[in-house]
Amino acid sequence: METEEAVLALAALSQSTRLEAFRTLVRHEPDGLAAGDLARLLEVPSNTLSAHLSILTRARLVTSERHSRSIVYRANLAEFRDVAVFLLRDCCGGRPEVCAPVVESLQSRCTPKRKGRVRA
Repeated sequence: METEEAVLALAALSQSTRLEAFRTLVRHEPDGLAAGDLARLLEVPSNTLSAHLSILTRARLVTSERHSRSIVYRANLAEFRDVAVFLLRDCCGGRPEVCAPVVESLQSRCTPKRKGRVRA
């Protein structure tokens, strides 16, 4: 990832509605959300959301696919991963223990939650 691409992605996420739209789409992976459903969840007018989704799409953080009369939006997790890696790439300075807490924090947040106890 080049600096210009990272700046574009970070700029797209630097506005509260766009950030919430992206986070909501991440929560709805891999199915995505129709534009109207996303607008209702965020309590944002459809035309306003459309402008925000355009910015996120240009930054390649969101993809869209037409399904009949609606457009389904999805978070582009590969692009977001590239932005995160870009930000953290030089964080360790050759010392992985410096970044270990960040990696552990991410892993612990991505661990599926168990539904009740499993008995042997």
